[in-house]
Formats: sequence, structure tokens, C-alpha cells
Amino acid sequence: MIVDLFFAFLIAGTICVLAQLVFEFTTLTNGHITSLFVVLGAFLDTFGLYDKLIELSGGGAMICITSFGHSLIHAALEKTKEFGALGILTGMFDLTTAGISSVILFSFLAAIIFKPSKN
Repeated sequence: MIVDLFFAFLIAGTICVLAQLVFEFTTLTNGHITSLFVVLGAFLDTFGLYDKLIELSGGGAMICITSFGHSLIHAALEKTKEFGALGILTGMFDLTTAGISSVILFSFLAAIIFKPSKN
């Protein structure tokens, strides 16, 4: 149990540290870095590496933005086996619909509740 928590913390922390280092030492914006890490997760899943990372860290690799890219590609590849080229489009939205819907809903609620700062 403690070993699992340690690896989850280690992997998630490493991904976050990498993102912070990219932010600190480049001129990339938050949006660029987010997109970069989604593509990185998709790239790693394309070659089967992200699943090994999940096996090692459990939830640690599933909470970072890289897991969104993993989910997109993983679902697309699974549905491609079943439906061919059409599965690429339908698969991506099958697995990620709940996450995307939640983000839209909670962002809307946050926009209603909180006032933006004028900085």
C-alpha cells in the first residue's frame, strides 16, 4: 500500500515537475504546455508506454493532463479495431465524454459563482 502511494506520488510529481520546468525555462504559455502534455500522453499511449506507466503508478499517472491524451488515443485505437477508420472519431468521444462534460459544467458553475479579477 505504501509502495503504491509512493510510486503514484513519484510519477505524478515527476510529470508536474517537468511541466513546471518547461514553463519556467521556455516562453511557452499555459495553453501551449497543456497541449504539449496532452500530445505527449497520446504519443506514449500510441507505443504502449503509458499503460506501463499506469501499471507502475496506478492513479498517479491518471490524474495528470497527460492521461487525457492517453484516453483519447487509447479509446480511438480500441474502436478502430471494431469499426475501422470511423472508430477513430467515435472512440475518442466515447471514453472522454464524461470528462469533457464535467469540465464544461464545472467551468460554467465557477463562472457563475466567482467574479473575475481586474488585474
